[in-house]
Amino acid sequence: MIGSTAAVHQDFHAAPFSKSWLYAQPMAGVEIHANAIASLLQGRSLSEALPQAPLRGLVLLVGLAGAGWLLSRPLQPAMRWVWAMGLAIAWGSVSYVTFTHGQLILPTAIPVGAIALSGFSQLMAGSVKEQQRKQHLRDTLKQYATSPIVQKIISQQDDLQDLLQERQEALFGKVLNGRYKIVKVLGSGGFSETYIAEDMKRSGSAPCVVKQLRIASDNLDTLKLARRLFATEAETLERLGQHEQIPSFLDSFEEDQEFYLVQEFVAGHPLSNELTSRIPLPESKVVVMLHDLLRVLEFVHSQGVIHRDLKPSNVIRRKPDNRLILIDFGIAKKITTQMADVERNTKFTVAVGTPGYMPNEQSAGRPHFNSDIYALGMMAIEALSGQPPHLLNHDGMTGEVIWRNQAPQISSEFADVLTKMVRYDFTQRYASVRQVREALEHLPIVLNSVVVTAQMGDSPTAAFEQEDTAIFEQEGTAVFDQGGTAMLPEDLQRSASTDVTQTENTTLLPENRTH
Repeated sequence: MIGSTAAVHQDFHAAPFSKSWLYAQPMAGVEIHANAIASLLQGRSLSEALPQAPLRGLVLLVGLAGAGWLLSRPLQPAMRWVWAMGLAIAWGSVSYVTFTHGQLILPTAIPVGAIALSGFSQLMAGSVKEQQRKQHLRDTLKQYATSPIVQKIISQQDDLQDLLQERQEALFGKVLNGRYKIVKVLGSGGFSETYIAEDMKRSGSAPCVVKQLRIASDNLDTLKLARRLFATEAETLERLGQHEQIPSFLDSFEEDQEFYLVQEFVAGHPLSNELTSRIPLPESKVVVMLHDLLRVLEFVHSQGVIHRDLKPSNVIRRKPDNRLILIDFGIAKKITTQMADVERNTKFTVAVGTPGYMPNEQSAGRPHFNSDIYALGMMAIEALSGQPPHLLNHDGMTGEVIWRNQAPQISSEFADVLTKMVRYDFTQRYASVRQVREALEHLPIVLNSVVVTAQMGDSPTAAFEQEDTAIFEQEGTAVFDQGGTAMLPEDLQRSASTDVTQTENTTLLPENRTH
């Protein structure tokens, strides 16, 4: 073939390998014709791999449907994007090999573009959903940011570290019922959230504790039931608050279909703080602790109330006088479970309590008054052994707690009392708090000793944590008045190196008895 390649004739054209970024110069017309004739002469002409349009459309449909199914397998949006890129590259590679070696043209641009676009759209949609899910999780966790379990979750996620501060800032300064101004979020759980608040209608008044009860329902009948149960439990708390070792009940109200209880704020620290060192406490201190708690527990039971959640964190050692204060009667849990019982028409109540301190009958939803005695016994065993209840073994045949080997230093008489308190079968336990108190009063360690607490100034833990606590092991030295206060003779008072505080029930001797 003869043709012009002179620039003056302007016979230059773009071709697949000319006038492109690989080969910038355009190709002369004569070269294009020569290449076409040579391809025909050598039998290397290009042709459609799928010449029939219906067949070509069917192959595209099946191929794209298969690619879509494969892209739906990975759960993560990023992995779907990776799979899409892999499928697009695979389709393009097959087309390239078919074109260069077989001179066959396969549909490429549309399927590769569709696969890539599908992967990208799923990546973007998945990313948006993931952000929405994370935001929903953040909003949910923020509501419970002060819960110990949620705080553990937050501590393991770097992007959630600010949730607790956000929750505090969101609630700080909020006024409830036009009266109670929140100053701090004290704690949170699945059933309630607790705040420290100021009573704006009482100038100079002490801070109070406001507990919000979570009622997760918009059903009107459920709210009516919750309102009735709330009123009943508020009356119960008001009766219990009359005891000096239970926070006083101040108020209750409903706001925006949420229920609130207001109680006295007790300055002090949880009893659990004294047990965190896991160092066993002396027997005498544990006996005093038991007697102090039995006194208030007897009052609670006399009101027909089972605490259900006795544990060290629900006992506060009050700062001014070191008395043990019983808190958190699980009102929110009780209301929630009662509502669940009514809605499901169940025969027994749902279990409320803490594993380790909760006996088997309470786990089954059938608590008795001596279920609280079991919990109190487990607290004493924890104090004596330095081991939390969940680490103690149980007899595989009887279910009894195996604990005596963890506290070999205590007297056998006291160990027998504790063993009876934590019997697996509730019928073999002490039936009442009075029986436990009588058993403690007959212990040799109690009959032969008078516990006198030294005056330690403002120390909140002088009775149990200071070395100045005096124990006099002399019979016939203590005389009790009507309130059970130990009064020492003058010669014994002079022998003591510290001042004596005459505190009610600082000794476990029987009341109105002279030794």
